[in-house]
Amino acid sequence: MKNVSHETLDQLKEFQEQVLRWNQRINLIGRTTTSAIAERHIQDSLQLYALAPSAARWCDMGSGAGFPGLVVAICAKQTPTEFILIEADRRKAAFLSHISRMFDLNTRVIAERIERVDKLNADVVSARALAPLGMLLDYGHRHAKPDATFLFPKGASYRAELDAVRDDWRFSVEPIQSKTSDDSVILKIKDLARA
Repeated sequence: MKNVSHETLDQLKEFQEQVLRWNQRINLIGRTTTSAIAERHIQDSLQLYALAPSAARWCDMGSGAGFPGLVVAICAKQTPTEFILIEADRRKAAFLSHISRMFDLNTRVIAERIERVDKLNADVVSARALAPLGMLLDYGHRHAKPDATFLFPKGASYRAELDAVRDDWRFSVEPIQSKTSDDSVILKIKDLARA
């Protein structure tokens, strides 16, 4: 993984505390995963940061509690990358905006459904625990530059999800073993085009 500074580690710890605090009022993460937030959510998100190319614009769809969007934005704070976080739930979008202001992050939070957002021309598109791969490709393709990289963490059924979209899409894919779960991968997709 890319090295992170002590300041970044401190901010990630504070971010974790904010997630837990806000989670008492609005359901940001499942109650069963709060005790393992560092491993289950933050470390999982850090993997995407390590796999992403340098980007001018990163779009995180269905950002929810900021995994991976805010985690990556905190890690990339010293870069010129703009992070666009799309979240339809206005309460969660308020949380994303709060954290963005708190850490002075280069983010834009869009409180809207993904399919209603104007095209974003992103270099990197990510989504974690949002939808089946077919929907992610539909949503992401609309917001991506032609040479964009797509990063989608997926579970043990990822092969079936890939098979289900082969008739509709052409792409190159690299399934990368997750460092946080033996049953999971990160799909790194390039050269996405409709079949």
